[in-house]
Amino acid sequence: MVLETLISPSKAERHPWEMFFVGIVYSTVSILLSLWLFKEYASIVMIFLTTLLCAPMMYGTIILEERKNRYFKKEMFLLKEHSKALSFFMFLFLGFVVSFSLWYVFYPSPEVIFSAELNTMQGITGNAINNLTGNAVTGNSSVFYIFFSNLKILLLCLLFSFIFGIGAILILTWNAAILGAAIGSFINYPAGLLRYLLHGLPEMLAYFMAGLGMGIISIAVTNRDWRSREFKHIVTDSIDLILLSIFVLFLSTLIEVYITPQLYLY
Repeated sequence: MVLETLISPSKAERHPWEMFFVGIVYSTVSILLSLWLFKEYASIVMIFLTTLLCAPMMYGTIILEERKNRYFKKEMFLLKEHSKALSFFMFLFLGFVVSFSLWYVFYPSPEVIFSAELNTMQGITGNAINNLTGNAVTGNSSVFYIFFSNLKILLLCLLFSFIFGIGAILILTWNAAILGAAIGSFINYPAGLLRYLLHGLPEMLAYFMAGLGMGIISIAVTNRDWRSREFKHIVTDSIDLILLSIFVLFLSTLIEVYITPQLYLY
């Protein structure tokens, strides 16, 4: 009950940058415990332990954002209020990524910590090569393939958030570990960090927006009368967040296809 109460949701919204250090602490403690207790399965256990540490704060944040619908009725103002939560989510995610990257670079055997993540990276790379090479491929087909691949992850965030309320944080922590391993593996190349963060940050923002939107609906379903005007207002607000997340995801795909490859310097 010590680490998971380092910072409250309301304080996190007032000082979002502090979540960067919280992310580093949570992920580092999780990695150390995983190596100590479950070294053979550290790549998976560290994800669950990090998620477990985030759970109380994430749940409190979703409840706080759901309550804002009682007091604020204008949609633009609500989106502005939600942006406070999204801001500290992104700092938390950055903390995860930096921590995982440093562990990948400085730990003597990074394949022990990131075995599952490295296998996933190889699968992603192989699928991308099989689908995007071989014949003449246009940028538009690349956009189509990557966007719908990322959209599957966004749909998983929606599903996990609706069923578990805070379920999206599990998927996002997993993605942070993969991104950290990717950055760590390219850390010696010019623009290695920028290559992944340039499209990775808006992509993760889209997942956080979707997770928050569906998480609010999940809380509302358990606390509200489905036929009430208040519930309809909450659903409308959440749908706006989800639609906006799809738009941001598409923008991140355009960056990944047309801008990020220019930074792939060896």
